[in-house]
Parts: sequence; C-alpha cells; structure tokens
Amino acid sequence: MPFENKTDYARLDAMTDEEIEAIAAADEDGPPMSDEEWARAVNIPVKVPVGIKLDSDVLDWFKSGGRGYQTRMNAVLRRYMETHRKAG
Repeated sequence: MPFENKTDYARLDAMTDEEIEAIAAADEDGPPMSDEEWARAVNIPVKVPVGIKLDSDVLDWFKSGGRGYQTRMNAVLRRYMETHRKAG
C-alpha cells in the first residue's frame, strides 16, 4: 500500500538551499552523503521480469536449492557477464 504524501511543497519551495541543507544535516536517520560517499555509491540494477526457456534439468537443479533460486540464477549470470566483460 503506498504511503500518503505529506510533503509541504509550498513550504519547501520557499526555503533557501542553506535551510534545506541544515535540516538534512540535522536528520539523525539519514545524514547527508559527502561527494566521496556519492562517488562510492553502488548503482543497484532494476529487476526486469522476463520470459525465458531453460532446460528442465537446469531449472530443477536451481529449484532444488530451495527458495531464492531466481536470485541464484541471476548471480550466476551476473558472474558470467562480469567475467566476459573484463575479458573484452
């Protein structure tokens, strides 16, 4: 269920950048990130639903590992991609 948006955009638009930065800096739950932290931030790829045909024994083997088999399959494909990307 989506959250109700309670942002007071008119108040926010009336604030200066300095006021917004001061509020962000005082937020204990989410302190602002430095430029260095942003540079090290990891870009998490978006999951995309796809239809794929696999050999039944391959699918059965991954499923035999229990819950999370699609995540494991994605990890194997990612490792393959990264290895081949490095190789050129």
